[in-house]
Amino acid sequence: MRTVVLSLVAGVFFGGVGGGVAFPTIPTLGSVLGIAPFLVGIILSINRFTRLLMSTPAGDVLDRMGTRRPMIAGFVVQGLVPFGYLVGLNPPFGLPSSMVFLVSRAAWGIGSAFVFVGAFSTVTHVTTSANRGRWVGYMRGGQSLGFPTGLVLGGVVTDLYGYGEAFAVAGVAGLFAAAVAYRVLPDVTPETGGGSRLRDVPALVRSDPRIGAVGAVNFTIRFLYAGVLLSTVVLYTESNDISLGGLAGTGSSGIVMAVSVVALSISNLAVGRLSDSMGRTTTVVPGLAVFGSGFALAALVPTATGVLAGVGLVGAGAGLAGPPLLAYLGDIAPGGDVGKLGGVYNVFGDLGSTLGPLVALPLAAEVGLATEYLACAGLVVVAAGIAVTTLRDDTETDAAPTPADD
Repeated sequence: MRTVVLSLVAGVFFGGVGGGVAFPTIPTLGSVLGIAPFLVGIILSINRFTRLLMSTPAGDVLDRMGTRRPMIAGFVVQGLVPFGYLVGLNPPFGLPSSMVFLVSRAAWGIGSAFVFVGAFSTVTHVTTSANRGRWVGYMRGGQSLGFPTGLVLGGVVTDLYGYGEAFAVAGVAGLFAAAVAYRVLPDVTPETGGGSRLRDVPALVRSDPRIGAVGAVNFTIRFLYAGVLLSTVVLYTESNDISLGGLAGTGSSGIVMAVSVVALSISNLAVGRLSDSMGRTTTVVPGLAVFGSGFALAALVPTATGVLAGVGLVGAGAGLAGPPLLAYLGDIAPGGDVGKLGGVYNVFGDLGSTLGPLVALPLAAEVGLATEYLACAGLVVVAAGIAVTTLRDDTETDAAPTPADD
Protein backbone atom coordinates (compact mmCIF):
# COMPACT_ATOMS: atom_id res chain seq x y z
CA MET A 1 0.00 0.00 0.00
CA ARG A 2 2.75 2.45 0.91
CA THR A 3 4.48 1.95 -2.47
CA VAL A 4 1.21 2.42 -4.35
CA VAL A 5 0.28 5.67 -2.62
CA LEU A 6 3.79 7.13 -2.79
CA SER A 7 3.87 6.35 -6.51
CA LEU A 8 0.60 8.23 -6.87
CA VAL A 9 2.13 11.17 -5.01
CA ALA A 10 5.03 11.14 -7.49
CA GLY A 11 2.63 10.82 -10.41
CA VAL A 12 0.38 13.73 -9.49
CA PHE A 13 3.47 15.80 -8.65
CA PHE A 14 5.06 15.32 -12.08
CA GLY A 15 1.67 15.77 -13.75
CA GLY A 16 1.37 19.09 -11.97
CA VAL A 17 4.85 20.03 -13.17
CA GLY A 18 3.70 19.61 -16.77
CA GLY A 19 0.66 21.77 -16.13
CA GLY A 20 2.68 24.45 -14.35
CA VAL A 21 5.25 24.78 -17.13
CA ALA A 22 2.56 26.17 -19.44
CA PHE A 23 1.79 29.26 -17.37
CA PRO A 24 5.08 31.19 -17.47
CA THR A 25 5.76 30.14 -21.08
CA ILE A 26 2.57 30.27 -23.16
CA PRO A 27 1.62 33.88 -22.24
CA THR A 28 5.01 35.18 -23.42
CA LEU A 29 5.01 32.80 -26.36
CA GLY A 30 1.70 34.26 -27.52
CA SER A 31 3.30 37.47 -28.75
CA VAL A 32 6.09 35.52 -30.48
CA LEU A 33 3.67 33.28 -32.39
CA GLY A 34 1.11 36.00 -33.01
CA ILE A 35 -1.61 34.54 -30.77
CA ALA A 36 -4.08 37.17 -29.55
CA PRO A 37 -4.16 37.74 -25.75
CA PHE A 38 -7.80 36.68 -25.50
CA LEU A 39 -6.99 33.40 -27.25
CA VAL A 40 -3.99 32.89 -24.96
CA GLY A 41 -6.38 33.16 -22.02
CA ILE A 42 -8.64 30.51 -23.54
CA ILE A 43 -5.65 28.22 -24.14
CA LEU A 44 -4.58 28.53 -20.51
CA SER A 45 -8.07 27.84 -19.14
CA ILE A 46 -9.41 25.22 -21.56
CA ASN A 47 -7.81 22.37 -19.60
CA ARG A 48 -9.87 23.27 -16.54
CA PHE A 49 -13.04 23.36 -18.62
CA THR A 50 -12.42 19.93 -20.18
CA ARG A 51 -11.53 18.48 -16.77
CA LEU A 52 -14.75 19.90 -15.35
CA LEU A 53 -16.72 18.11 -18.09
CA MET A 54 -14.75 14.86 -17.84
CA SER A 55 -14.31 14.35 -14.09
CA THR A 56 -17.59 12.54 -13.40
CA PRO A 57 -17.51 10.42 -16.60
CA ALA A 58 -13.90 9.55 -15.75
CA GLY A 59 -15.05 8.45 -12.31
CA ASP A 60 -17.67 6.22 -13.90
CA VAL A 61 -15.03 4.59 -16.13
CA LEU A 62 -12.77 4.05 -13.10
CA ASP A 63 -15.61 2.45 -11.13
CA ARG A 64 -16.44 0.04 -13.95
CA MET A 65 -13.02 -0.80 -15.42
CA GLY A 66 -10.87 -0.51 -12.32
CA THR A 67 -8.27 2.17 -11.74
CA ARG A 68 -5.09 0.84 -13.37
CA ARG A 69 -5.67 1.15 -17.14
CA PRO A 70 -7.60 4.46 -17.13
CA MET A 71 -5.05 6.06 -14.82
CA ILE A 72 -2.07 4.92 -16.88
CA ALA A 73 -3.80 6.31 -19.97
CA GLY A 74 -4.31 9.60 -18.13
CA PHE A 75 -0.64 9.75 -17.13
CA VAL A 76 0.44 9.03 -20.72
CA VAL A 77 -1.80 11.80 -22.06
CA GLN A 78 -0.36 14.26 -19.53
CA GLY A 79 3.16 13.23 -20.54
CA LEU A 80 2.48 13.65 -24.27
CA VAL A 81 0.81 17.05 -24.00
CA PRO A 82 4.08 19.06 -23.61
CA PHE A 83 5.32 17.45 -26.83
CA GLY A 84 2.14 18.84 -28.38
CA TYR A 85 3.39 22.25 -27.27
CA LEU A 86 6.63 21.48 -29.12
CA VAL A 87 4.63 20.77 -32.27
CA GLY A 88 2.79 24.06 -31.74
CA LEU A 89 6.08 25.96 -32.03
CA ASN A 90 6.37 24.82 -35.67
CA PRO A 91 3.01 23.30 -36.61
CA PRO A 92 2.87 21.07 -39.72
CA PHE A 93 0.42 21.23 -42.62
CA GLY A 94 -0.17 24.94 -42.14
CA LEU A 95 -2.09 24.42 -38.91
CA PRO A 96 -2.41 27.52 -36.69
CA SER A 97 -0.20 27.37 -33.59
CA SER A 98 -3.17 28.42 -31.50
CA MET A 99 -5.14 25.35 -32.58
CA VAL A 100 -2.30 22.98 -31.65
CA PHE A 101 -1.89 24.56 -28.22
CA LEU A 102 -5.66 24.60 -27.66
CA VAL A 103 -6.04 20.90 -28.48
CA SER A 104 -3.01 20.02 -26.34
CA ARG A 105 -4.32 21.90 -23.32
CA ALA A 106 -7.78 20.37 -23.74
CA ALA A 107 -6.18 16.92 -23.83
CA TRP A 108 -4.27 17.71 -20.64
CA GLY A 109 -7.58 18.44 -18.91
CA ILE A 110 -8.97 15.06 -19.99
CA GLY A 111 -5.85 13.23 -18.84
CA SER A 112 -5.76 15.03 -15.52
CA ALA A 113 -9.41 14.10 -14.86
CA PHE A 114 -8.47 10.41 -14.97
CA VAL A 115 -5.31 10.97 -12.93
CA PHE A 116 -6.84 13.09 -10.16
CA VAL A 117 -10.06 11.11 -9.79
CA GLY A 118 -8.16 7.84 -10.16
CA ALA A 119 -5.69 8.86 -7.45
CA PHE A 120 -8.56 9.56 -5.05
CA SER A 121 -10.30 6.31 -5.95
CA THR A 122 -7.13 4.24 -5.54
CA VAL A 123 -6.20 5.79 -2.20
CA THR A 124 -9.74 5.33 -0.93
CA HIS A 125 -9.83 1.66 -1.87
CA VAL A 126 -6.41 0.74 -0.45
CA THR A 127 -6.86 2.58 2.86
CA THR A 128 -9.34 2.46 5.73
CA SER A 129 -10.98 5.27 7.66
CA ALA A 130 -8.26 4.82 10.30
CA ASN A 131 -5.42 5.94 7.99
CA ARG A 132 -7.11 7.45 4.95
CA GLY A 133 -6.58 11.06 6.01
CA ARG A 134 -2.82 10.59 6.24
CA TRP A 135 -2.45 9.23 2.72
CA VAL A 136 -4.97 11.61 1.16
CA GLY A 137 -2.95 14.43 2.72
CA TYR A 138 0.23 13.13 1.10
CA MET A 139 -1.54 12.84 -2.25
CA ARG A 140 -2.89 16.39 -2.06
CA GLY A 141 0.53 17.60 -0.98
CA GLY A 142 2.02 16.14 -4.15
CA GLN A 143 -0.64 17.88 -6.24
CA SER A 144 -0.12 21.23 -4.56
CA LEU A 145 3.67 21.11 -4.94
CA GLY A 146 3.73 20.00 -8.59
CA PHE A 147 2.14 23.07 -10.14
CA PRO A 148 4.41 25.73 -8.55
CA THR A 149 7.43 23.54 -9.30
CA GLY A 150 6.34 23.61 -12.92
CA LEU A 151 6.01 27.40 -12.79
CA VAL A 152 9.58 27.77 -11.57
CA LEU A 153 10.98 25.07 -13.85
CA GLY A 154 9.24 26.45 -16.92
CA GLY A 155 10.46 29.99 -16.29
CA VAL A 156 14.06 29.02 -15.51
CA VAL A 157 14.53 26.52 -18.36
CA THR A 158 12.91 28.89 -20.85
CA ASP A 159 15.20 31.73 -19.81
CA LEU A 160 18.33 29.56 -19.91
CA TYR A 161 17.65 27.41 -22.97
CA GLY A 162 14.36 28.17 -24.71
CA TYR A 163 10.72 27.23 -25.03
CA GLY A 164 11.32 23.89 -26.71
CA GLU A 165 13.65 22.70 -24.00
CA ALA A 166 11.16 23.67 -21.28
CA PHE A 167 8.37 21.73 -22.98
CA ALA A 168 10.65 18.71 -23.51
CA VAL A 169 11.61 18.63 -19.82
CA ALA A 170 7.92 18.75 -18.84
CA GLY A 171 7.10 15.94 -21.26
CA VAL A 172 9.89 13.72 -19.95
CA ALA A 173 8.71 14.34 -16.38
CA GLY A 174 5.15 13.39 -17.34
CA LEU A 175 6.18 10.20 -19.15
CA PHE A 176 8.36 9.26 -16.18
CA ALA A 177 5.23 9.48 -14.01
CA ALA A 178 3.42 7.22 -16.50
CA ALA A 179 6.25 4.67 -16.34
CA VAL A 180 6.12 4.65 -12.54
CA ALA A 181 2.35 4.21 -12.64
CA TYR A 182 2.66 1.31 -15.09
CA ARG A 183 5.18 -0.35 -12.81
CA VAL A 184 3.39 -0.13 -9.46
CA LEU A 185 -0.32 0.68 -9.83
CA PRO A 186 -2.64 -2.18 -8.84
CA ASP A 187 -5.89 -2.83 -10.65
CA VAL A 188 -8.33 -1.75 -7.94
CA THR A 189 -11.83 -2.83 -8.93
CA PRO A 190 -14.74 -2.42 -6.48
CA GLU A 191 -16.19 -5.71 -5.26
CA THR A 192 -19.67 -4.23 -5.57
CA GLY A 193 -19.40 -3.69 -9.33
CA GLY A 194 -20.03 -0.40 -11.08
CA GLY A 195 -22.49 0.95 -8.53
CA SER A 196 -24.83 3.67 -9.75
CA ARG A 197 -25.18 4.55 -13.40
CA LEU A 198 -23.67 7.84 -14.54
CA ARG A 199 -27.08 9.38 -15.13
CA ASP A 200 -28.05 8.49 -11.55
CA VAL A 201 -25.20 10.53 -10.01
CA PRO A 202 -27.33 13.68 -9.41
CA ALA A 203 -29.86 11.56 -7.52
CA LEU A 204 -27.02 9.92 -5.57
CA VAL A 205 -25.72 13.35 -4.53
CA ARG A 206 -29.20 14.50 -3.50
CA SER A 207 -29.82 11.33 -1.51
CA ASP A 208 -27.06 12.10 1.01
CA PRO A 209 -26.80 15.74 2.17
CA ARG A 210 -23.25 15.08 3.35
CA ILE A 211 -22.07 14.66 -0.26
CA GLY A 212 -23.58 18.01 -1.24
CA ALA A 213 -22.07 19.63 1.84
CA VAL A 214 -18.59 18.31 0.99
CA GLY A 215 -19.01 19.64 -2.56
CA ALA A 216 -20.24 23.04 -1.36
CA VAL A 217 -17.31 23.50 1.04
CA ASN A 218 -14.84 22.41 -1.64
CA PHE A 219 -16.46 24.84 -4.09
CA THR A 220 -16.04 27.66 -1.55
CA ILE A 221 -12.37 26.86 -0.91
CA ARG A 222 -11.48 26.69 -4.61
CA PHE A 223 -13.65 29.70 -5.49
CA LEU A 224 -11.89 31.86 -2.92
CA TYR A 225 -8.36 30.48 -3.16
CA ALA A 226 -7.72 29.60 -6.81
CA GLY A 227 -10.39 31.99 -8.05
CA VAL A 228 -10.43 35.17 -5.97
CA LEU A 229 -7.07 35.31 -4.19
CA LEU A 230 -4.77 34.24 -7.03
CA SER A 231 -6.53 36.47 -9.56
CA THR A 232 -6.48 39.61 -7.38
CA VAL A 233 -3.18 39.42 -5.49
CA VAL A 234 -1.36 41.40 -8.21
CA LEU A 235 -3.95 44.17 -7.93
CA TYR A 236 -3.62 44.05 -4.14
CA THR A 237 0.14 44.56 -4.11
CA GLU A 238 -0.04 47.32 -6.73
CA SER A 239 -2.92 49.24 -5.16
CA ASN A 240 -1.28 49.18 -1.72
CA ASP A 241 2.27 49.94 -3.02
CA ILE A 242 3.63 46.79 -1.43
CA SER A 243 7.28 46.08 -2.19
CA LEU A 244 9.00 42.81 -1.26
CA GLY A 245 12.67 42.09 -1.77
CA GLY A 246 13.10 45.23 -3.82
CA LEU A 247 10.32 44.11 -6.17
CA ALA A 248 7.02 45.82 -6.77
CA GLY A 249 3.78 44.94 -8.47
CA THR A 250 4.00 41.66 -10.35
CA GLY A 251 7.30 40.66 -8.71
CA SER A 252 5.93 41.12 -5.21
CA SER A 253 2.75 39.25 -6.10
CA GLY A 254 4.86 36.27 -7.16
CA ILE A 255 6.47 36.15 -3.72
CA VAL A 256 3.06 36.46 -2.09
CA MET A 257 1.67 33.56 -4.13
CA ALA A 258 4.74 31.47 -3.33
CA VAL A 259 4.19 32.00 0.40
CA SER A 260 0.58 30.89 0.01
CA VAL A 261 1.46 27.76 -1.98
CA VAL A 262 4.19 26.72 0.46
CA ALA A 263 1.78 27.11 3.38
CA LEU A 264 -0.83 25.10 1.47
CA SER A 265 1.60 22.28 0.72
CA ILE A 266 2.99 22.02 4.25
CA SER A 267 -0.46 21.94 5.81
CA ASN A 268 -1.63 19.33 3.26
CA LEU A 269 1.19 17.04 4.33
CA ALA A 270 0.67 17.63 8.05
CA VAL A 271 -3.09 17.51 8.47
CA GLY A 272 -3.82 13.94 7.39
CA ARG A 273 -2.70 12.24 10.59
CA LEU A 274 -4.64 14.78 12.65
CA SER A 275 -7.87 14.04 10.79
CA ASP A 276 -7.35 10.31 11.36
CA SER A 277 -6.91 10.72 15.10
CA MET A 278 -9.11 13.73 15.87
CA GLY A 279 -11.87 13.32 13.28
CA ARG A 280 -12.53 14.92 9.88
CA THR A 281 -14.88 17.72 10.98
CA THR A 282 -12.63 18.50 13.94
CA THR A 283 -9.90 19.47 11.46
CA VAL A 284 -12.05 20.86 8.60
CA VAL A 285 -13.75 23.53 10.71
CA PRO A 286 -10.57 24.96 12.33
CA GLY A 287 -9.00 24.89 8.88
CA LEU A 288 -11.85 27.01 7.55
CA ALA A 289 -11.39 29.40 10.48
CA VAL A 290 -7.73 29.85 9.56
CA PHE A 291 -8.71 30.23 5.90
CA GLY A 292 -11.24 32.99 6.58
CA SER A 293 -8.99 34.82 9.03
CA GLY A 294 -6.37 35.17 6.30
CA PHE A 295 -8.76 37.11 4.07
CA ALA A 296 -9.81 39.30 7.00
CA LEU A 297 -6.19 40.05 7.92
CA ALA A 298 -5.27 40.97 4.34
CA ALA A 299 -8.29 43.27 4.17
CA LEU A 300 -7.66 45.03 7.50
CA VAL A 301 -3.84 45.24 7.41
CA PRO A 302 -2.85 46.32 3.86
CA THR A 303 0.90 46.20 4.47
CA ALA A 304 3.69 43.86 3.38
CA THR A 305 3.54 42.07 6.73
CA GLY A 306 -0.23 41.93 6.65
CA VAL A 307 -0.44 40.47 3.16
CA LEU A 308 2.28 37.87 3.76
CA ALA A 309 0.64 36.73 6.99
CA GLY A 310 -2.81 36.88 5.41
CA VAL A 311 -2.04 34.81 2.32
CA GLY A 312 -0.02 32.41 4.47
CA LEU A 313 -3.12 31.84 6.61
CA VAL A 314 -5.30 31.46 3.50
CA GLY A 315 -2.95 28.82 2.07
CA ALA A 316 -2.58 27.02 5.41
CA GLY A 317 -6.35 27.04 5.97
CA ALA A 318 -7.05 25.63 2.51
CA GLY A 319 -4.48 22.91 3.15
CA LEU A 320 -5.89 22.07 6.58
CA ALA A 321 -9.48 21.78 5.32
CA GLY A 322 -9.01 20.12 1.93
CA PRO A 323 -7.54 16.64 2.67
CA PRO A 324 -9.88 15.86 5.61
CA LEU A 325 -12.80 16.90 3.42
CA LEU A 326 -11.70 14.56 0.64
CA ALA A 327 -10.98 11.75 3.11
CA TYR A 328 -14.46 12.22 4.58
CA LEU A 329 -15.94 11.74 1.10
CA GLY A 330 -13.95 8.52 0.82
CA ASP A 331 -15.34 7.42 4.19
CA ILE A 332 -18.97 7.81 3.15
CA ALA A 333 -18.78 6.87 -0.56
CA PRO A 334 -20.37 3.52 -1.52
CA GLY A 335 -17.69 1.13 -2.81
CA GLY A 336 -19.01 1.08 -6.38
CA ASP A 337 -19.34 4.86 -6.61
CA VAL A 338 -16.02 6.10 -5.23
CA GLY A 339 -14.75 7.23 -8.63
CA LYS A 340 -17.96 8.99 -9.60
CA LEU A 341 -18.15 10.87 -6.30
CA GLY A 342 -14.48 11.79 -6.63
CA GLY A 343 -15.40 13.23 -10.00
CA VAL A 344 -18.27 15.17 -8.42
CA TYR A 345 -15.81 16.58 -5.86
CA ASN A 346 -13.51 17.75 -8.66
CA VAL A 347 -16.42 19.28 -10.57
CA PHE A 348 -17.33 21.43 -7.56
CA GLY A 349 -13.71 22.49 -7.17
CA ASP A 350 -13.09 23.25 -10.85
CA LEU A 351 -16.38 25.15 -11.06
CA GLY A 352 -15.30 27.30 -8.12
CA SER A 353 -11.84 28.04 -9.50
CA THR A 354 -13.35 28.85 -12.92
CA LEU A 355 -16.06 31.18 -11.62
CA GLY A 356 -13.79 32.88 -9.08
CA PRO A 357 -11.87 35.16 -11.48
CA LEU A 358 -15.07 36.03 -13.35
CA VAL A 359 -16.56 37.38 -10.12
CA ALA A 360 -13.44 38.64 -8.35
CA LEU A 361 -12.13 41.19 -10.85
CA PRO A 362 -15.41 43.02 -11.57
CA LEU A 363 -16.33 43.00 -7.86
CA ALA A 364 -12.93 44.42 -6.88
CA ALA A 365 -13.41 47.25 -9.35
CA GLU A 366 -16.86 47.94 -7.91
CA VAL A 367 -16.34 47.75 -4.13
CA GLY A 368 -12.57 47.62 -3.62
CA LEU A 369 -10.31 44.77 -2.61
CA ALA A 370 -10.63 45.30 1.16
CA THR A 371 -14.41 44.97 1.03
CA GLU A 372 -14.16 42.00 -1.31
CA TYR A 373 -11.75 40.17 1.01
CA LEU A 374 -14.05 40.79 3.99
CA ALA A 375 -16.90 39.36 1.93
CA CYS A 376 -14.71 36.32 1.27
CA ALA A 377 -14.24 35.88 5.02
CA GLY A 378 -18.02 36.03 5.42
CA LEU A 379 -18.50 33.35 2.77
CA VAL A 380 -16.07 31.11 4.69
CA VAL A 381 -18.28 31.50 7.78
CA VAL A 382 -21.22 30.24 5.72
CA ALA A 383 -19.17 27.24 4.53
CA ALA A 384 -18.12 26.47 8.12
CA GLY A 385 -21.79 26.57 9.14
CA ILE A 386 -22.61 24.02 6.42
CA ALA A 387 -19.80 21.75 7.62
CA VAL A 388 -20.81 21.97 11.29
CA THR A 389 -24.50 21.32 10.69
CA THR A 390 -24.18 18.60 8.02
CA LEU A 391 -20.94 16.66 8.45
CA ARG A 392 -20.31 14.45 11.43
CA ASP A 393 -17.41 12.28 12.50
CA ASP A 394 -19.43 9.35 13.82
CA THR A 395 -20.13 7.85 10.38
CA GLU A 396 -19.72 4.09 10.24
CA THR A 397 -19.59 3.91 6.44
CA ASP A 398 -16.22 2.86 5.04
CA ALA A 399 -15.89 2.39 1.31
CA ALA A 400 -12.53 0.68 1.37
CA PRO A 401 -12.76 -3.03 0.69
CA THR A 402 -9.04 -3.61 1.20
CA PRO A 403 -7.34 -3.20 4.60
CA ALA A 404 -4.16 -1.16 4.53
CA ASP A 405 -0.92 -1.21 6.41
CA ASP A 406 -0.32 2.02 8.24
